[in-house]
Amino acid sequence: MNSTTSDVISTLNTLRDYIRWGASRFKQAQIAFGHGTATPLDEAAALVLHTVYQPYNLADAYLDTVLTLDERQAVIDIIEQRIRQRVPAAYLTNEAIFAGLSFYVDERVLVPRSPIAELIEQRFAPWVDENQVEWILDLCTGSACIAIACAYAFPNAMVDAVDLSADALAVAEINVDKHQLADSVTLYSSDLFAELEDQQYDIIVSNPPYVSVAEWQQLPAEFLAEPEMGFKGGESGLDLVIRILVQAINHLTDQGILIVEVGSSAQTLQDTFPDVPFYWLEFERGGDGVFLLTAEQVQDYHDLFLAALG
Repeated sequence: MNSTTSDVISTLNTLRDYIRWGASRFKQAQIAFGHGTATPLDEAAALVLHTVYQPYNLADAYLDTVLTLDERQAVIDIIEQRIRQRVPAAYLTNEAIFAGLSFYVDERVLVPRSPIAELIEQRFAPWVDENQVEWILDLCTGSACIAIACAYAFPNAMVDAVDLSADALAVAEINVDKHQLADSVTLYSSDLFAELEDQQYDIIVSNPPYVSVAEWQQLPAEFLAEPEMGFKGGESGLDLVIRILVQAINHLTDQGILIVEVGSSAQTLQDTFPDVPFYWLEFERGGDGVFLLTAEQVQDYHDLFLAALG
């Protein structure tokens, strides 16, 4: 134990102390956020509470609980590890919260953080009649967080989850097993729709790679620690998005909807298709760059999407 660590352990006692200290260390080190937390204080709270096996929504009254010496050392270690390694906190804890659910994550998948969680919690209202939803597709599923959250939201529906990454599918399988949803969530190794034959879906939802190569090269270290395959969408960022727009026509039911997150490439997409009435969804908890199209709109603008595919 070095003198600095010894000083911290001897002068800081409570959960509150260590959350505040962690936030100060993160701010001093200028680490990057954006993987489920947005501020140094939120990041410190998440790491400290996880390390001492407490829930993220722990009541304020417990923040004055005094930590044992071993707990203090464990908290210091993970705070310093976060600063030293510059990786998302979820890779240190192997846990991410999405739509109120806990998911296993590691370096094989992006850390779940999509605003689509809010849509799932609302059961995609008012865009679908939840009682009529029988089939849901999650394209580029990664950890399977969207697919699994959908399975909870629509317990009578079947959910297919697709990814091309064998590593991602291995993590997805861990999460399907963790949530005991193997009967309703089916994983596919597929290049988008390729292995789905003629199956049609009431909801197709996707958070595909949508970052342009130039933008990816400028991302902070924490983001570059995530799988490159989960980010890069080609020179424009839209390579996979346009393929989804072209191919979705064959896999949507008549009343189906297509929801795709394109994040920072939203303006590029709208500029590419100025005549397409993308409905850009708004979120109470923040986030943007998610569009919705109905099956009818996907059909109406199919020729435009196909032309853009080249």
